[in-house]
Amino acid sequence: MKIMTAKSFFTESQKAIIQKAIAAAELNTSGEIRVHIDNLCKEEVLDKAANIFHELKMDATVLKNGVLFYLAVKDQKFAIIGDKGINEKVPADFWDQIKDTMLINFKEQKFTEGLSLGIELAGEKLKLYFPISHNDTNELTNEVSFGK
Repeated sequence: MKIMTAKSFFTESQKAIIQKAIAAAELNTSGEIRVHIDNLCKEEVLDKAANIFHELKMDATVLKNGVLFYLAVKDQKFAIIGDKGINEKVPADFWDQIKDTMLINFKEQKFTEGLSLGIELAGEKLKLYFPISHNDTNELTNEVSFGK
């Protein structure tokens, strides 16, 4: 029996779908989106996501508009965290609809679909506050990252 780890949770084709969702979402917004998958999250999920956000240098974007989708697969926890540039402009419940939509899919074991849809929704919502500019550059990789 194969042991499920963060790295093996998504197949290569599923990772490609997620990366394509990130690229497509970033066509609408100057916001920078990343996905990080861990095995376990033994602390408060938002605290862990904030630590990963910093480790991935997502707080170094010019407009402070990075977004991290964080999943801990064995503990079945997830969070969406945005940088201070986003949090200064958006309502307090900004991420709630996205999280609720993702959770519906996650409960049906549709993790790739839920994550991709969440990323798509984030891009749509962020374009209102951070529209794409003609000289926009992709500041962060679209590759899915994994915990140790």
